Amino acid sequence: MIGFPSNPLFDDNAAEEAGIRPIVVRQERTGAHMLDGIARVTSGDQVEAFACQHGPGTENSVGGIAQAYAESAPVVALPAGYSRAKTNTDPKFSSLINYQAVTKTTEQLTDPDAVGETIRRAFQAARNGRQRPGLVEIPKDVFRMEVGDIDYEPTSSTRSGPDPDAVEAAADALVDADEPVIYAGQGVHYAKGWEPLKELAELLEAPVATSLNGKSAFPEDHPLSLGAGSKSEPRQLNHFLHKADVLFGIGCSFTKTAYGITPPTEDNTIIHSTNDPGDVDKDVKSELAVIGDAKLTLEALVEEIEGRVDDDRGRYDDVVSEIASVREEWLDDWSDVLTSNETPINPYRVVYELDKTLDKDEIIATADAGNARDFMAPFFEVTEPLSYVGWGKTTQLGYGLGLMMGAKLAKPEKTCVHVMGDGAIGMVGMDFETAVREDIPIIEIVLNNFEMASYDTPFSGHYADFAESMGGYGERIEDPDEIADAIERAVQKNEEGTPVLLEFITAKYTELSRPDLE
Repeated sequence: MIGFPSNPLFDDNAAEEAGIRPIVVRQERTGAHMLDGIARVTSGDQVEAFACQHGPGTENSVGGIAQAYAESAPVVALPAGYSRAKTNTDPKFSSLINYQAVTKTTEQLTDPDAVGETIRRAFQAARNGRQRPGLVEIPKDVFRMEVGDIDYEPTSSTRSGPDPDAVEAAADALVDADEPVIYAGQGVHYAKGWEPLKELAELLEAPVATSLNGKSAFPEDHPLSLGAGSKSEPRQLNHFLHKADVLFGIGCSFTKTAYGITPPTEDNTIIHSTNDPGDVDKDVKSELAVIGDAKLTLEALVEEIEGRVDDDRGRYDDVVSEIASVREEWLDDWSDVLTSNETPINPYRVVYELDKTLDKDEIIATADAGNARDFMAPFFEVTEPLSYVGWGKTTQLGYGLGLMMGAKLAKPEKTCVHVMGDGAIGMVGMDFETAVREDIPIIEIVLNNFEMASYDTPFSGHYADFAESMGGYGERIEDPDEIADAIERAVQKNEEGTPVLLEFITAKYTELSRPDLE
């Protein structure tokens, strides 16, 4: 349980006495982001609780819950509320009313006899279908009421399979396609559909792109990988997206956003597979829809298609060669930037060294909103499922710090790395102290160019010194030849149990890989 007092679950040690670890953060939003990270790197298997104070606590928390809602991350929030007599008194802030737009279910618990069923409904909603936050507001006078014995069992998670007729129609279109492209979203992670996704791609000899949420659903070192679509992206992704005569979106929403792909809608067929029918035809008109769990859908398609096609359709080598050719040309155009020896350090050099130095089998990474995201998305290659936590909407600065703290709690054996700018650390930096206090050894990479992106807003600070003052390990790097060694030291410090902040003094360089604008 993560959050901020006062709330009896913290104040009276109620959670701790029940065997639940309480973690108090420096600000509520970061606590919600940590729970978001736990849910994401466990494919939604671990749905944990958030708690905060009535009034200012709930007012401060909206952003974190809203982010989890937008990113389809399951969390159960248990905020305190004003006493029942004041629930609807102006200007008292009501979670019951104000959180309805950013939660899947919102209830107020007013009867102690209803504790079991109310909590069960919140967790059931969060776990099933499109996973999103559930919320139960508990008025502070109700918190103090006596509750009898409760016979409570954890809720179950269920999956729904696709309509066989829809699977057959989708298979027909994919088999008949000359230039099929698969676009995989976060639903593949939640369904743990990584293997059938790879089987389908190899069966069809079709290239695979992912959304930023879906990054790492398909290994980016696979010859059929096109990388992740975002505000910046690899050239090969854009190249094949506009060649596709059939685009198959699996576990994605096709939401229109500056941080995702824009599917071409002329001279092609779009197949949309999602577990949320509300996404179908919401932003992009699809010719075929397959509603169901991503893994069950992919398995059904593999079974339907494998009897129709030969082991070698005769185009694999050509497709792989074309991907490699476009990719190599793109990387060649960016090589001077990625390997730049200039000072201040080019931020792409930091990403390049991270990509080369970190053990991809042992990491979970993310990048924060703004340029950090745009530098990392195309050039940081990931190979293992759930080794990158992405997101698909305009996102709060500082989101990634909580994500990686949550990831480390859920996967303590992993090296959890977060790349951010000096704008993001200004929003959430004090929660680096939470990582120290709660023994959550993460690696924070700060790209410090003394300015907020391209907004010409001067920021400043010595963030390595700050990290040291908070009890962690801090290091400031100004020489590009020292980047790799600093990263290796950071990994070693993490293995020793110490949170790390590496502050790279970088140039004000904001050019992005935008093949759609070339």
